[in-house]
Amino acid sequence: MSDDTSGTFDRDTRYITDRIVADAPAGEPAGEKVGDVTWPVEAGRYHLAAARACPWAHRTILVRELMGLQDAISLGLAGPTHDERSWTFDLDPGGQDPVLGIERLQEAYFNRVPDYPLGITVPAMVDIPTTAVVTNDFDQLSKDLATQWGECAKPDAPELYPEDLREEIEKINERVYPDLNNGVYQAGFATSQSAYEDAYDRVFATLDWLEELLADRRYLVGDSITLADIRLYPTLVRFDPVYFGHFKCNRQTISSFPVLSAYLKDLWQTPGFGDTMNIDQIKEHYYVVHTNVNPTQIVPKGPDMSWLDEPSGRDQLS
Repeated sequence: MSDDTSGTFDRDTRYITDRIVADAPAGEPAGEKVGDVTWPVEAGRYHLAAARACPWAHRTILVRELMGLQDAISLGLAGPTHDERSWTFDLDPGGQDPVLGIERLQEAYFNRVPDYPLGITVPAMVDIPTTAVVTNDFDQLSKDLATQWGECAKPDAPELYPEDLREEIEKINERVYPDLNNGVYQAGFATSQSAYEDAYDRVFATLDWLEELLADRRYLVGDSITLADIRLYPTLVRFDPVYFGHFKCNRQTISSFPVLSAYLKDLWQTPGFGDTMNIDQIKEHYYVVHTNVNPTQIVPKGPDMSWLDEPSGRDQLS
């Protein structure tokens, strides 16, 4: 939504804030009301409803993949386009999610909260027995997938949110989320020149800062991939094909940043990153769904993203 007085896009961040945690007792979830309920970690009980097109859902797909939770948590992928009733499982045979048996994610939200009044968003963790949404709080969900599912993860699962680095990870996010992850949306959905220019300036100030920060370190925090990198990657990989043109963030492409382009190539070539991506679905989502920005719904053929497969040279920073 936009603030009519300033033309600034304000994201609705009201979510279902239930959590799935390791120390919750098995069986029925404990809590008095939606948003105040803890659910038990239980392999095979939950279904992650996501979409390859959505950057917020992309983060949870990455964590699930890197942690090796594929056998413990099934994955449902909605198609890249949707209407005002939101995401549909039109990629699956018969247009139904094969695990949940529903056509629209909206059904799982209504099973939890009848006539749910807020956004029908991905990612959403769904309780399979009841076909009801557990949580759609994408940031907390990513943290919990990284820290609460150890008993179901692969033996060599990485520490994506180590306790000794959490303060630094969150400090990075305090700038990356508002000024870049959400900043590109504030530029693209602005309805006044001043709001657009403010968001545009913050986007590129942040990219310049990251270019300098990553010059002598392979990853944002520590010596391995953390949630800081997972939060940044979906925005960087969408920048050239979508945000540069569609959202008018056109000072320069990521491919023209020497350090950021190498960093993005390094992540893209890491198992779990590029091999879980679909650039065509990403472009179709933005250019078809956002008719207020692109009323013709024409999807551009470019750009050529083959540069992501070139050597990054970042391994020398390990």
